[in-house]
Amino acid sequence: MKKVALVIAGLVVLILGSGLFADRSNPPVEHEVKWDSDYTKTQFMASCADCHSHETKWPWYSYVGPSAFLVAHHVEEGREHFNISVANMNEAYESAEEVEEHKMPLEDYLTMHPEAVIPPDKFEEFVAGLKKTFPPEKEGHHEEHDEHEEH
Repeated sequence: MKKVALVIAGLVVLILGSGLFADRSNPPVEHEVKWDSDYTKTQFMASCADCHSHETKWPWYSYVGPSAFLVAHHVEEGREHFNISVANMNEAYESAEEVEEHKMPLEDYLTMHPEAVIPPDKFEEFVAGLKKTFPPEKEGHHEEHDEHEEH
């Protein structure tokens, strides 16, 4: 019985410790956004920057497996779709629509980060600020995406 308990304890330690191997990089910021207002920047940094910039604040659970891999994957996907820290921000022009349609921030992120919730009385102001900061690209200069993958 003691051996079984030791084996189980060892497996738990290995599984939880596996999170130490998840990629939690924050490459250098190479681009500065010209925000339409201080409010848009402040709300973006609170609600979006952890997944859409190189300024991710890695929470304690991003060091514990298996959640570490889920968090790292969310950040990798977020940066791939839209990253304010690089000159080619990819799908930045879609950010207002994603927020407006309540697709972003993700619900599981909001559960763990209540400070990221966009105040209802500021919601429209934030969406308008995103539209001004990241206007749609001129026709023909970006790819249209029929399906939008959640990240």
